[in-house]
Amino acid sequence: MTIKLYQFPISHYCEKVRWALDYKGLPFRKINLVPGLHVRKIRSLSEKSQVPVIDDNGTIVQGSSAIIDYLDKTYPERPLTPHDPVLAEQALAWEKKLDDVVGVAVRTFVYHHLLSSPSMVVPLLTAKQNVIVKALFYAAYKKIASSMRRWMSINESTSQKAMTDMDAVLSDLRKVYVNTRYLVGDEFSRADLAACALFAPMFQPNGYGLKWPNMSEVPVEMTEWLASHDDALQSLAIRYEQNR
Repeated sequence: MTIKLYQFPISHYCEKVRWALDYKGLPFRKINLVPGLHVRKIRSLSEKSQVPVIDDNGTIVQGSSAIIDYLDKTYPERPLTPHDPVLAEQALAWEKKLDDVVGVAVRTFVYHHLLSSPSMVVPLLTAKQNVIVKALFYAAYKKIASSMRRWMSINESTSQKAMTDMDAVLSDLRKVYVNTRYLVGDEFSRADLAACALFAPMFQPNGYGLKWPNMSEVPVEMTEWLASHDDALQSLAIRYEQNR
């Protein structure tokens, strides 16, 4: 049976799972949810309200890393976790660092700079939804933006920390990628997938499946940071295109 993926199209954590499913050649159906309105549906499947969630013929798995664990165990073809225990431990360590640091930092940085512009944010939050949902988001946008800032602790201070965190991880990635094609061993793994997927909103790949904001309209503070890290981001973009 086809796997169901409950997701937000904008979510870079959901992109990890979309990519893993595609990489393994597994048929799946996207159930596109609306942020905020997703809670009832997701809590009917699992205790927590976070996405991504998959339903594989009644088996419910929540969280991008747990889903990749499940997919590698249940569908071992084209594994994303190295067979060698030492390399597997390294890949999982990279993924955890990227999930915990980069996933949060990218989200904080992007929304801090874009939340003042509903014309940019509403299409991202309501991607794949109908015009009625989009209209409701525009009508309630001031409250939505305020709630997002409060819920995700998005402010100038956390945005500055996000930049510092991204700087540090990009530096760590650059040190490895300058000498080798992959973060762990000599094959593409969940470590590379996590790095490319979680930084993807910063280099806006076509394969992500979204219509990205026009960069000419993005605040100058954001474009300056992106320009100053273009080499590191393009290195990830190349690996994204090669393996996605």
